[in-house]
Amino acid sequence: MRGKKLYFAITLCLLLAVGFLTTSFVSFYVARDSLEEQISESTLPLTSDNIYSEIQRDLLQPIFISSLMAHDTFFRDWVISGEKDHEQITKYLGEIQSRFDTITSYFISEETRNYYHPTGVIKQISEEDPADDWYFSARDSKQPYEINIDDDTVDRSRLSIFVNYQVRDYNGNVIGITGVGLSVSSVTNLIETYQARYGRTIYFIDTEGHVTLRGSGFGDAHSIQERLGMRNQATKILTAPGTSISYQDDGHTYFVNSRLVPEFGWLLIVEQSDYSSDARLQNTLFINIAISLLITVIVGLVAFLTVRNYQKRLEELASRDKLTGTFNRQVFDMLFDQAVQNAKRQKTPLSVMCFDVDGFKDINDGYGHPGGDAALREVLTTVRQNVRETDVICRWGGDEFVILFPSTERKEAMTKARDLADQIRNAPVRFGRDHIPVTISAGITEYRDGEDLDTLMARVDNALYTAKASGRDHISLS
Repeated sequence: MRGKKLYFAITLCLLLAVGFLTTSFVSFYVARDSLEEQISESTLPLTSDNIYSEIQRDLLQPIFISSLMAHDTFFRDWVISGEKDHEQITKYLGEIQSRFDTITSYFISEETRNYYHPTGVIKQISEEDPADDWYFSARDSKQPYEINIDDDTVDRSRLSIFVNYQVRDYNGNVIGITGVGLSVSSVTNLIETYQARYGRTIYFIDTEGHVTLRGSGFGDAHSIQERLGMRNQATKILTAPGTSISYQDDGHTYFVNSRLVPEFGWLLIVEQSDYSSDARLQNTLFINIAISLLITVIVGLVAFLTVRNYQKRLEELASRDKLTGTFNRQVFDMLFDQAVQNAKRQKTPLSVMCFDVDGFKDINDGYGHPGGDAALREVLTTVRQNVRETDVICRWGGDEFVILFPSTERKEAMTKARDLADQIRNAPVRFGRDHIPVTISAGITEYRDGEDLDTLMARVDNALYTAKASGRDHISLS
C-alpha cells in the first residue's frame, strides 16, 4: 500500500511538472515574440513620460524658491525704497543660497541694472552685452519666469540652469529679475537616478543633435549622428517634438523614444535594448521554473501525506471489535472528541455508561471460551437493540464496555442503564441446549466541561467498582 501511495504522489508530481514547464516555456516564447511591439508602443513611451514628469517635478523646487523671492514683501520694499543698503540684499541672497542649497542666487534691478549676488554687486547689466540677453528676455516675457541654461556669471567654467523670475511692484510693473541657479551636474545626477530606477539609457540632445547631458553607459559619441545605428534616423528625431524609432547595432535591437523639453529647448532621449529585456525574461523564466518545481514538490508531499492520513483514518474507522462488532478503544478516542465538540457547540449534556458482565470468568470456566464469546455477542446485540443510533458503543477491554449517551443527563442515563440491565437479565443466552443467565453491573457519570477522557473514565470506573462492590446486577451513579 505504501508503494501505491508513493507511485500516486510521483505520478502527480510528474504531471504537475510537465504542466508547469510547458506553461512557463510557452509564456516565455510568446512574451519574447511580443516584446518589441510592447517596448516600442507602450513601455518605452510610458517610461519616457514618467521621466519627463519627474524632470518637471524636480524643477518645481527652484521655481518655487524664485517665486518666493519675487513675492517677498521685504524684497520688493527694498527695491522700491531705492536700494539704499546693499548689505541687506546680499545678506538676503546669501540666506536663500544657504537655506535651499543652490549654487547661486541673484537679483538684477531694472532701475539701476545692478547684478546683486551674495558676494555683492558683481556687474552692471547692459543691452549691449550679448551675455545679458537672458535678462531682457525674462523681463519682457509674458510668462512670470523663464528657464535658461548658460555659463554662471560668477564662474564662467560652470554650466548652470537658471530660473529667472520677474519681480513686480505693487502696481504690477517689472522692477527686476530674481532667481536661483542649479548646477548642470545635479541634473546629471538625476539622470543617473532615472537610469538606475528604470533600467534605460537616458540623455539630452540639442536641436542639432549634439549631446548636452548624459549619464554613464552612453559611450563616447558627442552627437547622435556619430552613433552608427542612429545616423539615418537623426533627421526624424530632430524634426519632431516627440517620436519613437528603433535601430540595429552589434546584433541587438535598440528602441528609442524622444520628447522635447521646452524649458530647456532640448530633446529627452530614452533608449532600451532587447538584450536587457531578454535577460529579464530569462530570469523570470528561471524563477518560474524554480517556483513551479517547488510547488510540484510541495503538492506531491501534501498529496502523499494526505492520502496516508486519510488511509490511516479510514483504517481507524474500520477498526471494530471482531467479536461484538462494536468500536474498538482506538476509534473511541476520536468519537469521544467529536461527541464533546458537539456537546459544546449545541450546549447539551453528555453522559457515559461503563458496564461489564457479572461473573464472566465463571461463564468462561463453565461453558468455555465459546460460551463466553456467545454471552458477549448476545449481550451486545441486546444493547444495540435498546439504544439510539446516535449512542456510541465501544469495547473497552475484556468484558468491559463503554456507551456514550449524547444529549443525555446522568439521571436519564441512569434510567437507560436500568432498562438495559432489565433487558439483559430477562434474556438468558442460548448456548447449545443450555441457557446462560447473564447480568451486568454498571457505572454512570456525566461529562464535565474541560474534562479529558482519562479523567472521565476514572470517574465512571470508580462508579462501576462501587456497583460491583454492592453485589451483582447493580448500577452506581457518580
